[in-house]
Amino acid sequence: MAEVIPIARSRPISRGSERAMLESMLDFYRATVVNKVAGLTDDQAFSAVVSPSSLTPATVVKHLAGTERFWFSIDFANLDVEWPWQDDDLHGNFRIEPGDTLAAIVDDYVRECENSRRAITDAGLEDSARGQDMDFTLRFAMIHMIEETARHCGHLDLLREATDGTVGT
Repeated sequence: MAEVIPIARSRPISRGSERAMLESMLDFYRATVVNKVAGLTDDQAFSAVVSPSSLTPATVVKHLAGTERFWFSIDFANLDVEWPWQDDDLHGNFRIEPGDTLAAIVDDYVRECENSRRAITDAGLEDSARGQDMDFTLRFAMIHMIEETARHCGHLDLLREATDGTVGT
């Protein structure tokens, strides 16, 4: 069984260009997501431990992979990539599929984060989204994804502590 290995992370910078500060904050939370689930077994990662919620560590990471693709590659950059969930089940990205493993879900998340970085490489913060009927700037997308990722890091804090008592990863 493949294991999720923690990744190095650095505190976000507090001085620099706005773009560099936003990127460093988002990358800090992206690394935190991976580190929150590192060391869990598939059984632990796929177990809902906070009743009545059905969230699991694995489903949170899977959801974040989908939101990375949705906000940066699809809505902002208008790239021709597969939609991350089905139109008739917009919460399907919280579902574990047969054959899913935590390591594969985390690998997909890390890959989507890298795809997101590439999708916005040449864009400025004031550039508008190119996706159909999208009316937001890259700045808005980055701020939104910082909020989205940080919020789910909070969920992962609770889920991890309830799963095995680990805090502060």
